[in-house]
Amino acid sequence: MTVSYPAFDPNQIFDLLVIGGGINGVGIARDATGRGLRVLLVERDDLASHTSSASTKLIHGGLRYLEYYEFRLVRESLQERERLIRIAPQISWPLRFVLPQPEGGRPGWMIRIGLFLYDHIAGRHSLPKSHGVNLRDPNWGKGLKPGLSKGFVYSDAWVDDARLVVLNAIDAAQRGATILTGTAVSGAEQQGDAWAVTLEPNADAPAPAIAAPCTVRARTIVNAAGPWVASMLGSLSGAQRDGAIKLVKGSHIVVPRIYPGDHAFILQQDDGRIVFTIPYEGEFTLVGTTDVAVGEEERARPKISAEEIAYLCAASNRYFERQIAPADVVWTYSGVRPLFDDGQEDAKAVTRDYVLKLGRAEGPQVLSVFGGKLTTYRRLAEHALDDLKPWLQGSGDAWTDTVPLPGGDLGTGGFAAFLQQARERWPFVPAQTMERMAHAYGTRIAMILGEAQGWQDLGSDFGGGLTEAEVRYLQAYEWARSAEDVLWRRSKLGLTAVPDMAEKLAFWFKANA
Repeated sequence: MTVSYPAFDPNQIFDLLVIGGGINGVGIARDATGRGLRVLLVERDDLASHTSSASTKLIHGGLRYLEYYEFRLVRESLQERERLIRIAPQISWPLRFVLPQPEGGRPGWMIRIGLFLYDHIAGRHSLPKSHGVNLRDPNWGKGLKPGLSKGFVYSDAWVDDARLVVLNAIDAAQRGATILTGTAVSGAEQQGDAWAVTLEPNADAPAPAIAAPCTVRARTIVNAAGPWVASMLGSLSGAQRDGAIKLVKGSHIVVPRIYPGDHAFILQQDDGRIVFTIPYEGEFTLVGTTDVAVGEEERARPKISAEEIAYLCAASNRYFERQIAPADVVWTYSGVRPLFDDGQEDAKAVTRDYVLKLGRAEGPQVLSVFGGKLTTYRRLAEHALDDLKPWLQGSGDAWTDTVPLPGGDLGTGGFAAFLQQARERWPFVPAQTMERMAHAYGTRIAMILGEAQGWQDLGSDFGGGLTEAEVRYLQAYEWARSAEDVLWRRSKLGLTAVPDMAEKLAFWFKANA
């Protein structure tokens, strides 16, 4: 397999240097490269290694944001939900949500008004509208406690968050962007009409993209460092500190499946918060999220606390017949959200909207990204490049709203027809593995399976449906450098991994560095 992405040339003058390989960074890099700009993206760790792989895996308008009068955010999010389902159909799809109405919860009239707004605030959309349901109907209420009889159903969508990041990075690289993982920005200063940016290999990252420190020049910088956005401004000489962030940890637990059905639940809690339960990876249920204000010390490796696990178990147990306890938890993950500090004391009330701040009154410009959510990343990128247009001479127009992400060109029959075609072309691939790979790679699955006539043609078998052919593809085209990259970000095979799978992968990467 030959890597076809641009090689790093430290002598090139870049139009735009993006700091951060989360969803906002890669979204901006993709959009900018498609507008004809020379782009370098630098990520200290792996793509989506922090907040962007620790979401609730939803593309949604944010029903609860209506309570905080965030009408613009909800409207934009719902419009983006429609676009993302169209441009990334392999990794995103509609999901129905059941909202039980417990005694003492939000009154029915308030929920009906909220759902009416949710259905109509963004104009026409393709998903089914909301309606009331009798939870005694097993199609909606099976698994719930008997005392719950009234509820509502509405539509949103699910997405594989880490793969959304990677697909944007792939598209950016295919269009000419340079992507460096395992590479840190240690400082930048003005040098004439450009920034001189110092890059260093991250000694803690597997296979950093550069071997030694170097300096590159860029006319403009985007600071999309997520939880590090404010501290990164301190490394950019002369950049103004305008804006602050509130770091809020969101934690999730994964447990064996709590209830049947393909729908999710949105559960009202006594403290005014809501918790989602979502079907996850076939045999599990995802439960989340929490909102806990944290300090800078938790940015790099946030961990769920015993109190958060207990809270999420109790939130689920209030509604479902199948009770869960901390001992039932098979996996947890936490992410620190870099929310724009709007002065709210309550973490759940802090705005999820994004704020873009220009950092220089004159000279080469830097734009910093505060806040934001997964759903609105594409629109955020458009706004960022609009703000930077005076400093990006020759930049083209916005283009990302209709162009599929890599692998998303599934054809007129959609995912179901594509999956059937893939099964007919490669009948030797087990059904569950084929469905996983079709969702992960879409039409790019041919780059892995190619002309193989049997499972043995795909090289070493790591177990769980993972072969050497797939790992080689992930290394060559998706910047995977470790077992963790493969098992927990490029896939979720870590949930069902055979005992020595991680060790085999680690040995493979060491032998094929």
